[in-house]
Amino acid sequence: MIRTIALSAAALSALALAGCGSQEAATRDQVRAVGSSTVYPFAKAVAESLAKSDPSLKSPIIESTGTGAGMKLFCGGVGAQFPDIENASRRMKKSEFEDCQKNGVKDIVEVQVGLDGVAFAEATSGIGIALTPEDVYKALAKNPYGKPQTAKTWKDVNPSLPAESILVYGPPSTSGTRDALKELILVKGCSENAEMKALKDADKDKFEKVCGEVRDDGAYVDAGENDNLIVQKIEANPKAIGIFGFSYLEENASRIKGLTMSGVQPTYDTISDFSYPGARPLYIYVKKAHLKAIPGLQAFVTEWSKLWGKGGSLAKLGMVIAPDDVLAASAKTVNDLPVLDGSQLK
Repeated sequence: MIRTIALSAAALSALALAGCGSQEAATRDQVRAVGSSTVYPFAKAVAESLAKSDPSLKSPIIESTGTGAGMKLFCGGVGAQFPDIENASRRMKKSEFEDCQKNGVKDIVEVQVGLDGVAFAEATSGIGIALTPEDVYKALAKNPYGKPQTAKTWKDVNPSLPAESILVYGPPSTSGTRDALKELILVKGCSENAEMKALKDADKDKFEKVCGEVRDDGAYVDAGENDNLIVQKIEANPKAIGIFGFSYLEENASRIKGLTMSGVQPTYDTISDFSYPGARPLYIYVKKAHLKAIPGLQAFVTEWSKLWGKGGSLAKLGMVIAPDDVLAASAKTVNDLPVLDGSQLK
């Protein structure tokens, strides 16, 4: 009898949710999360843990779409045909928040689940290149400092670097890792130039274009939303460099090695204390209107908080655990579910 009542309640909730959007998929009975390829393996682990701990719930569906593409799906509207959660390897942009609001996604909960780093790596037999954000900017910018890109080798970028052709496999424009590459490395390297610093104050849009656009002449290869493919590419070519989340570097430590950035090696410790230039937070965004309507959504969000600690299973998978104060704040968010107001977004 109790079981029948529970199922009826779930069905009524799903129907109520469908009323917020179209009538399609009125009875969806499992959580759907989209977004970051970096967050994907962690979200999968949380989904599997939830399914084991509560067999009455269907395991959540986790899709690796990239952060940007996931945001578009997430912000598409409220209703069972839209995702419940967005996994993100960078913070939601103000423009994305506004898109959500325009489409009726009014109540969004932001939870920081851990840390990661934008790692640069090469094959274990690689050339041992040591980089700085300025080197990376000069090598990968479409129009470095507003001038045509002419660098063919790393030596063209910096005389102390080897005379090897620039070949970098990295994430696509839809990826949060690509956004982090831009914000944490390219823009930082570009801003070392006094003229670019002045440009940022004079013309922010032009500054973003000059400092953030990646070259498209073949030296940078968009490898899609498949970080494992990047690992395979650089393992096969000792002269190539790959860019992906730190967890993939750690997972494949026997096959590839991390490159220093400004003399700092990408490690668990250097990312957790932010001494590594490419350190970044990881987030999930939850559609509050779906919490009661989609069976298991609240439990899935809570499951994250059970696994993200120092001795938890996410750390064993390569997630860099956030500082204690951040974890405490995130746990409070999971409990209280405050709505994001957008004022702190850029």
